[in-house]
Amino acid sequence: MKHFMRFSKISKAFKEVPSQYVYQINPIKNFEPIKQFRVIDLEGNLVAKEYNNIPKEILNQIFELMISIEEMDNLLYMSQRQGKISFYMTSFGETATTVGTTAALQPQDFIFPQYREQGSFMWRGFTIEQIVNQCIGNHLDGGKGRQMPVHYGSKDLNIVTVSSPLTTQVPQASGAGYGFRVNGENKIAATWFGEGAASEGDFHSAMNFAQTLKCQTLFLCRNNHYAISTPTDDQFRGDTIAGKAPAYGMRTLKIDGNDLLAVYNGVKYAREEIIKNKEPFFIEFITYRIGDHSTSDHSVLYRSQEEIDSWKSGNNPINRLGLFLKKQGLRQFNDDHDNQIRKDVRNRVIAALKHGSEQQSPSIQDLFTDVYDEVLPHLQEQYTELREHLTKYKDQYPINKFKGGL
Repeated sequence: MKHFMRFSKISKAFKEVPSQYVYQINPIKNFEPIKQFRVIDLEGNLVAKEYNNIPKEILNQIFELMISIEEMDNLLYMSQRQGKISFYMTSFGETATTVGTTAALQPQDFIFPQYREQGSFMWRGFTIEQIVNQCIGNHLDGGKGRQMPVHYGSKDLNIVTVSSPLTTQVPQASGAGYGFRVNGENKIAATWFGEGAASEGDFHSAMNFAQTLKCQTLFLCRNNHYAISTPTDDQFRGDTIAGKAPAYGMRTLKIDGNDLLAVYNGVKYAREEIIKNKEPFFIEFITYRIGDHSTSDHSVLYRSQEEIDSWKSGNNPINRLGLFLKKQGLRQFNDDHDNQIRKDVRNRVIAALKHGSEQQSPSIQDLFTDVYDEVLPHLQEQYTELREHLTKYKDQYPINKFKGGL
């Protein structure tokens, strides 16, 4: 009874708190959402009063790469349906975010990808052949066949390998950004994740660590409206994901993710601020996943074809950038030239699939290497046992399929 009486007194006290001190939770009526930064509209017209010009050569390079990625995605998606690779994830509708962001970063910046960043990889020089070899998992794959398809990585390009568990890369980027700040380095850690990943505990830990430790980390949330089949309305209330960042004391931008110029300008600004102030920055890109989540998904089961088509035709990042380039006289559009780009990509993908499928699988010994700096005695013992077993029953195993045999 005493505890009840105390609770009653507390409750009464709260009722007497002036209303201006009470934070209202209805986002529609009680606070202004973070405004979305946009440079060009859906027809490619300039709408921003202030923005930094991007060199013509870079804009054209970005445009051609976006076309190339779309064509490559088409071919590899169909290749999975034909059984040539086991799995694939397209980036239809989201290429402005990946290519535009990476073009605005510096080569020394570390990227911690999610799994739809083929645009980031290719901007830095990752080739179609490397992508195909990784998806096949042959001995030419830099990951030695240890990862499922689309889990690329490149030490040479400062891009950390994709990992399947959701959001694990985000706190890792906070740690890397902390190291860069402590060592006084002119580099940042940029990490990708979707709006669905922002519901994971790792996201909140990473944000809090980054802000309190002043990490040189750029958080890149790609809000493509669906966490696999879960729409944003079923994921959160409030001002999308960008509204979460100020709660950690972090500066934030919300950007039209299908506007290449806005993406490039926003990321370039954020990077400069991170280096200057030695603290993290948050960006949310509002975009749309035109394709299925993956080849294991059939998205018309949870969204309409009309919805997909409206984004594909009305708010397509490739179309918007193309219209801008044309209206500004920055590119001489020639259907034959653009079709040749697509044809060349198709030919490279087809050739890479043929060549890659003819290659041997990684060495059997690779099962035991790279876990530690050197192969430890217990792993060597296991490898010896495996070799003895395979030698004894070699007629039962396709030994010749593996690089180097036994």
